[in-house]
Amino acid sequence: MTGFIEQLPKAELHLHLEGSLEPETVRELAPELSLEEIRARYRYENFLGFLQAFQWVVERLRSPEGYALAARRLLERLAAQNVRYAEITLSAGVTLWRGQEFAPVYEAVRREAARSTVQVWWVLDAVRQFGAEKAMEVARLAAERAADGVVAFGIGGDEAAAPPEMFAEVFAFARSRGLRLAPHAGETAGPPSIWGALRFGADRIGHGIRAVEDPALMRHLRDQKIPLEVCISSNLATGVVTRLEEHPARKLYESGVPIVLNTDDPAMFHTSLVREYELAARLGFCERELEEVAGNGFRFGFRAKP
Repeated sequence: MTGFIEQLPKAELHLHLEGSLEPETVRELAPELSLEEIRARYRYENFLGFLQAFQWVVERLRSPEGYALAARRLLERLAAQNVRYAEITLSAGVTLWRGQEFAPVYEAVRREAARSTVQVWWVLDAVRQFGAEKAMEVARLAAERAADGVVAFGIGGDEAAAPPEMFAEVFAFARSRGLRLAPHAGETAGPPSIWGALRFGADRIGHGIRAVEDPALMRHLRDQKIPLEVCISSNLATGVVTRLEEHPARKLYESGVPIVLNTDDPAMFHTSLVREYELAARLGFCERELEEVAGNGFRFGFRAKP
């Protein structure tokens, strides 16, 4: 099965650049730190612990050159896994929060992507707990680059702290500027979070696994062909799902909900896209079904060709 998965052409639609930094890459950026110190930061017990670890990693990205290195290392790993297409999320909300100038950061990662064999587009992501005003700043940055590689606007972070209703105006602005919407929802919060995201025009749902709790919602996702960006290792690492055997990916698939497999923050969740497909195989997905799921990555990519 591993050989089959490795040769399978794949796309990744839910992938945070900042969360892709392997400890070795962080050490390239911060040579004063030992690998042991860095790896200790990649250990946490719950979702809030992950958010704190993510923040620590982002703080090591101190220049456009650092972001370029992160993009280079990530794209090398994607190409080695036969990933042909990727929509990479850039946490512009964190960049602004840290007082960094966004334009040089974006230009640096764009240059790296142009050198890669992977076709790359970008999703700019706001941090929901920072509020609607800060999210609008990110949406404006995304709109300014809608003709220059940015295909979508998203929100991530703590769902419980900031439901989608807070961002109705932001979503409307982003859509009016030709951007697609790919918010996180239904990860740590339940079906109402997903319904809210859909009400404001979400084209895809980041995570969305708690849709399994609402049969009407699953039927809606199936009938409207709205995909869920499923990230198995992420859900296990943050404690959203306790054991692999309890992960709802199989039930969602069998209910007809379109799903796409992704790594989310691969370095922080100690995974790769090949491993995510291997985990799906352990959940009972056969080769034909994995081919279908891989095809969904291209089918539902905002600029991919099926």
